[in-house]
Amino acid sequence: MTVLDLLFPPRCPVCHGLAPVGEDFCPGCREKLPVIRTRRCRKCGKPVPAGESLCEACREGGHLFDEGLGLCLYAGSMKKTMSYLKYRGRAEYGRKLGRVLAEEEADRIAAWRPAAVVPVPVHPSRLRSRGYNQAELIAAGVSEVSGIPLRTDLIFRKKETAAMKTLSAGGRKEALRDAFSPAQGAGEAGIPGRALLVDDIYTTGATLDACAHVLRGMGVRRVYFLTVCTGGGHLARF
Repeated sequence: MTVLDLLFPPRCPVCHGLAPVGEDFCPGCREKLPVIRTRRCRKCGKPVPAGESLCEACREGGHLFDEGLGLCLYAGSMKKTMSYLKYRGRAEYGRKLGRVLAEEEADRIAAWRPAAVVPVPVHPSRLRSRGYNQAELIAAGVSEVSGIPLRTDLIFRKKETAAMKTLSAGGRKEALRDAFSPAQGAGEAGIPGRALLVDDIYTTGATLDACAHVLRGMGVRRVYFLTVCTGGGHLARF
């Protein structure tokens, strides 16, 4: 236990109470996570009816990522969990959720064979005001469990945008146009052939498409993604 743990005791991402020392969750709380167990879209991972292979949005158009999914449905208790992570300073939730994400999707990660875990970056002004990038914390947990290197040196967010939840699908696409670029010196440590993007919530895929666009322009051949949650919304063509 560190001094910070004593001053700011880690909390359970599910019940938000004090977590047992050395544990990510309270006893029984991890099993309460609303992990999606139903049939999924083979492209974006959203739940689909039996017999369907693609969700309605993915049937309407293409994405720039190859494949991905969100672990939990963005509803009920997960809305509170993600709100606490992003807006109420519960930074410790990031790594905990990232570790669960990597454990639950270990087989899929192994099949994708990414050479790098790449968090979706936030704009420097957002980073200063919040104090951390929640996607980077989640990605750090994924990297820790999977053993795949964390790469925060590949993509830079050069344009600040309004909160995505306030925008329509078309608005998201427009807001994210040219929002990302290769980070300065991105090629110095090498460009991975396969990358695993990590973010907090998947809605339309516009943010992940914008990041995938930059990665592919840098020479990344395959781009996959994992998010903690999957929400609603429609495809925003990039």
